[in-house]
Formats: sequence, C-alpha cells, structure tokens
Amino acid sequence: MPGVTTKPPLDLDPDGLAVRREVLGANHVDAALARADAVTADFQELITRYAWGGIWTRPGLDRRMRSAITLTALVAHGHHDELEMHLRAALRNGLSREEIVEVLLQSAIYCGVPAANSAFAVARRVLAEPDPTD
Repeated sequence: MPGVTTKPPLDLDPDGLAVRREVLGANHVDAALARADAVTADFQELITRYAWGGIWTRPGLDRRMRSAITLTALVAHGHHDELEMHLRAALRNGLSREEIVEVLLQSAIYCGVPAANSAFAVARRVLAEPDPTD
C-alpha cells in the first residue's frame, strides 16, 4: 500500500544506547525508538551509534561538560525542542540549576541576547519541573 511505512528492526549500538538512556532518560529514548519507522529508523541508528556511542562515550570530557557545551550549541542555533530535552539531561548529568543559568548567561554574550532570551523562556519552564528521574 503506497505511503505506508513499516517499522524495520533497529540495529542500535549498545554502548550508545546505554549512554543515550542514561542522559536523556529511558522513557524518552524508548518513546523515540518506538516511533521509528522506515523514514526515521536509519536516523535513530545514526544518532545512537555516532552521537551517543561515538562522542558521548569518549573519555576526554565528563558528561557535565558535554551537557554545558550542548546547551550552548543548541542556544546558538535556536533548537528549542532539543534545548528543552538537553536541559533535563544537564540536570541528570549533574549540572545545578544555578550552573545552567550561568551557561545561558555565557551564551547570551557569544550566541546573542535574542537567542539567550528564547533559551531562558525554555529554561524557566524546565527548571520549574521536579528533578528528572527518567
């Protein structure tokens, strides 16, 4: 039937999947994988293998630092949905709410005040939530 996509089996890097679940929360990752279909399955495999398995598992930076860098990049590019997800991840990775505010203030200087203004609106919502557990 035209237009129907079936869900192919996913070939996920186990190390990347473990880190992805630890950083983003198992519920978030499981929901993203459950939505994978013929259009998005390759992308789910790619980010699990290369972003989470290839980069987030490297020993050169701890997860706190990786989260701070990720927040800055997301602010710079205006990726607010991803910023929301990674604000929760930053808390899960050990950044305090105060440190997240400092990252956003630093981003205002290097990414621009309008970008930081939008990021603070997202952060206000996320930081009002209880600490993420999953």
